Amino acid sequence: MSIKDFIKTNFKHFNAAVIVDAAQAWVDYYKNGNKMFLAMAGAMSTGEIGISLSEMIRKGKIHGISCTAANLEEDIFNLVAHTHYKRIPNYRELTPQDELGLKNDHLNRVTDTCIPEEEAIRRIAKQLNSLFKKALEEEKRYFPYEYFYQLIQSGGLKEFYEIDPKNSWVVAACEKNIPIFTPGWEDSTLANGVVADYKAGKFKTLDFIKSGLEQMDFLIDWYLENTKKNTIGFFQVGGGIAGDFSICVVPLIRQDMLKECKLWGYFCQISDSTTSYGSYSGAVPNEKITWEKLGIDTPRFIIESDASIVTPLIFQYVLESD
Repeated sequence: MSIKDFIKTNFKHFNAAVIVDAAQAWVDYYKNGNKMFLAMAGAMSTGEIGISLSEMIRKGKIHGISCTAANLEEDIFNLVAHTHYKRIPNYRELTPQDELGLKNDHLNRVTDTCIPEEEAIRRIAKQLNSLFKKALEEEKRYFPYEYFYQLIQSGGLKEFYEIDPKNSWVVAACEKNIPIFTPGWEDSTLANGVVADYKAGKFKTLDFIKSGLEQMDFLIDWYLENTKKNTIGFFQVGGGIAGDFSICVVPLIRQDMLKECKLWGYFCQISDSTTSYGSYSGAVPNEKITWEKLGIDTPRFIIESDASIVTPLIFQYVLESD
């Protein structure tokens, strides 16, 4: 039995039933010639979402991505340092002393997985710094994801690959040349290092990185270009800035620019944030109608569950529907 058939046979009620509804609605939406935008929060890259997401990108199911800066960098960390990661199955039982031991071993814990500082973070930072310096010398400026694409395209990382690159979603996105928006890029390990280097005098300016405002400007143009013929759906994994930043491009265009554009044509959010007053990340999709992000006829779903379990299932359902 395929994953799709298993889900359709067994997922009949509650959040399980919404998984089927949302996945099938995506399939129908795509078959009508529409596109899909992914907003991804949390630590999905360290959870190796690249295994399923990379295939979605290669098969043309994802056309643009907004993610936390951590997800951008952590996919590449895993690409070059996978065998140096340390899994902690009993992470719920760790004492403060255990945590200190991991810190002293230069292992940064993300739930049950520790990212190695030297083999992952320092290795990528060194490679990126060369690209930053080159951009400064040439008086050029790029978005954060463009530097990662340059790094991949240069081939400078290949000698360090420790997983099959087909399981890296950033490599797949680079091959397809789709944009990756990283609002709040400064909230990441590598960006912290850039600011530290600037403070130490290694960079005379930080202007080689395009700002979040410039990312929004780019997103406006990208959205308008990609909705000329059909619409774009919004598939949100988790809450926070990755989704909040990107979904508001529509009311920005319609209300602030006073320019006509299409609403998001599909919406699904996977979150374990329980809907409550004031909890924006857990807000029901209907609320987005008042902000002029979704229409009353927009297919909309909310799945209150663990994104690390649900997301790959939906991805596989969509892939098996070709």
